[in-house]
Amino acid sequence: MRIIILTPMEIERDKLLAALARIENKKHKYEIFVSEIGRESTAKSMMNLPEHDVCILMGFGAIVGKVSNLPESLHLGKPVEITEASIYGYEGGLFENGAPITTRAHLNLPCLHSLTSDKFVRTTDLPEKIVVNMEDYTFMYLKKPQDFIVRIISDFLPHETEIDFFEEVKRIDFFVALNEINMNLE
Repeated sequence: MRIIILTPMEIERDKLLAALARIENKKHKYEIFVSEIGRESTAKSMMNLPEHDVCILMGFGAIVGKVSNLPESLHLGKPVEITEASIYGYEGGLFENGAPITTRAHLNLPCLHSLTSDKFVRTTDLPEKIVVNMEDYTFMYLKKPQDFIVRIISDFLPHETEIDFFEEVKRIDFFVALNEINMNLE
């Protein structure tokens, strides 16, 4: 199977390449493309991908909640599959024309809801276990049925202290997520 992994940032690509190098028995052929951050960049990238069997959007995602309140499966660096996405408006509510999109799970990972926003979400009234990012809704809207999203938990919202995102994610490894794809995607 020819799998394309679309990722928003170079750092995610680097982590994917490092993880891919550690997988000994690759069941699939993998190609990694960086789309850049944002809904428009994701859409443009999806329109220009080469032929493939499956496209997976994979990258970091902030999750709403305190580490102490979340199960171990939702801690820093843990992979989750996004099976529902909505688009968040500038005023802190769902866009009227952004009805939630749902899809079936493809892997054996926790399945979460994702909010896509054009700017970083600062509100504190979101329910726990929501993933916040800038690309998932566009991907869900344009994807083929076999395509899906895997997010790696990178930080927790609202931030209780100021963080340096790139320092926070240095120790995160994408191996578990990529190995799950390699072993369980048919």
